[in-house]
Amino acid sequence: MQEQPQTVQGRLVTATDLALIRGLIGDHPDWNRTRISRELCRLWQWADEVGRSKDMACRTLLLKLERRDLIRLPCRQGPSVNHRRGRTFYPALHETTPIHGVLQDLAPVCLIPADSGPERQLWQTFLSVYHYLGFTTKVGKTLSYLALSRDQRPLACLLFGAAAWKTAPRDRFIGWTTAQRQRNLQKVVNNMRFLILPWVTVPHLASHLLGQALRRLPADWQSKYGCPVCLAETFVDRSRFRGTCYKAANWIYVGDTRGRTRNDVHHRLEAPVKAVYVRPLCSDFRTQLTGG
Repeated sequence: MQEQPQTVQGRLVTATDLALIRGLIGDHPDWNRTRISRELCRLWQWADEVGRSKDMACRTLLLKLERRDLIRLPCRQGPSVNHRRGRTFYPALHETTPIHGVLQDLAPVCLIPADSGPERQLWQTFLSVYHYLGFTTKVGKTLSYLALSRDQRPLACLLFGAAAWKTAPRDRFIGWTTAQRQRNLQKVVNNMRFLILPWVTVPHLASHLLGQALRRLPADWQSKYGCPVCLAETFVDRSRFRGTCYKAANWIYVGDTRGRTRNDVHHRLEAPVKAVYVRPLCSDFRTQLTGG
C-alpha cells in the first residue's frame, strides 16, 4: 500500500520523498545525519527567501520521520549542537535594584537586538531565570529584543518566532483555507516570550514596548529573513495572566485554545488553556494571507 502524503515541519512529504530519503541513507552508509540533511536540502532546493539552506528544519523533519518509523537514520556521531549550547551557557551578572515611577522617567525607552554578544547573554539570562517558561535554544526564524531605559538599564525581553502551525481561533479570524495557510504561514510571527523584569514596576511600560516592537518588527524581519510579515499572534496562559497589556496595545482576542499540544495525536495530552491574541501589521493582511 502506497504511503500517504503528510505534512512534516511545514513541508508536504510524499511517498517519492520518502523513497529519496531512504535511498540516500542506504546508498551512503558512511554519511552522518548532517550530510544527509544538507544533501536533501540541495536536492529539494529547500532554502529560505534569502537563499540560506533550511538545514536545521530538514534535520528536525528527519527526526520526526524516524519517530514515526518511516525511516531509520544512522546513529549519532556526537551530542547535538543544541545540547552543547545548553551546557556552555553561563548566566550573566546583572543589577536588580528596583525601578519604579512613571514611563516618562525612563524615556526614551529603546529596543535593541539581542542576537549576539553581551546583549544576548543578558537577554538569555533574564528569560532563563525569570520567565515561567524559561528559555531553550530555538530552531528556525527568531528575533530577540532587549528593552533599555534612558540610562541603559534593562527593563524587559521579547522574543518573536515562527507562528503556530494551526490554531482554530486565529485561522477563523484570518479566514484562510488549509492550502492558503500552508503557503502563507511564514507571514505570521509569534510573540513567544515577553518578560518585564520582576524588579521593574512602571505603569503602561508593557503595552508601550509591545507597540514599539510591532512598529519595527516588519522591517527587522524583512531585513533578516527576506520575507514580509503581516500578522502577529501570541498565546496567553489564562491560569496566570489576563492579557491586559495586549489589550492595551490593541491586540485582538480571537478565542481560546482547546488545551492540547501539537503532539496530542491521540487527544490525551493536556495543556493549559490559552487565550489567543492577534495584531495586524498592515491594513491588507487578509489579502496577503489568503492570496497566492
